[in-house]
Amino acid sequence: MSEPTTTTVDSASPPKHPWAELGAERFELLRLAPLPTERELGPRPLRFVELGQVERHSQQQSLLRLYVQVPGQPRSRRQNLLEVWADHRSKEIRFGPDSGLQLDPANRGLGRFLLARAIGWAQKRWSHYLVEGAALPGEALSDEQRLRRDHCLLTQGFDVHYPQERGARPSYSAPRVSALRADWNQEKVQLISLDDAAAMLEQADRNLLAQQGQIAQLQQRIGRLRREDGALRFTIVCLIAFALFQAGLLIWMATR
Repeated sequence: MSEPTTTTVDSASPPKHPWAELGAERFELLRLAPLPTERELGPRPLRFVELGQVERHSQQQSLLRLYVQVPGQPRSRRQNLLEVWADHRSKEIRFGPDSGLQLDPANRGLGRFLLARAIGWAQKRWSHYLVEGAALPGEALSDEQRLRRDHCLLTQGFDVHYPQERGARPSYSAPRVSALRADWNQEKVQLISLDDAAAMLEQADRNLLAQQGQIAQLQQRIGRLRREDGALRFTIVCLIAFALFQAGLLIWMATR
């Protein structure tokens, strides 16, 4: 008799959500105002970044996903990403991703801006929904980073809880979407419309042309001064030579 064969059934991995890989569909321009240099982060110059967003709706769920893309940097699936999931069955709003909001560049006002944008989106539709609280990421943060994170959450209307149990992670919560705040520091982060961006480019082009004209004038002036300097040097050399000739002539006449 042949031995019975055994088959091993691998547990199937859970299917991905159909919205898991959605990319941005609408884009806007953000202006990050220049800020004083920080000891930890270094210089914080004027920067422009791209805000991408995509949203989907169904009878069960709705999603808003916000991306921030920094020019010259590769896009990361973990950084500069904020999600808002609305569960219409339980009437709850959940903020994500679960790994936390990781921003680069940091401490430029982007955290408050993204939260405000997400809160405003949710308040327009489901201000009566509950907010699903969650644990904050447990990565090692400096005291300054932790204070900045907590300040950002508290300013937008969230509550931050630090449990008494040792080793337990802090968490955030809020009663309802209507209790959150949808404003941000517009002196740090400014939305630039297409008209404003075009006007800025035109003004920059005019400034560039004006600077090129000034540079051409300065170059012409420098060339003229160099020519005058050369003529003066030649005159001085001739005068020195003539003076030496006169001195030699006088000495010769005196010794005759």
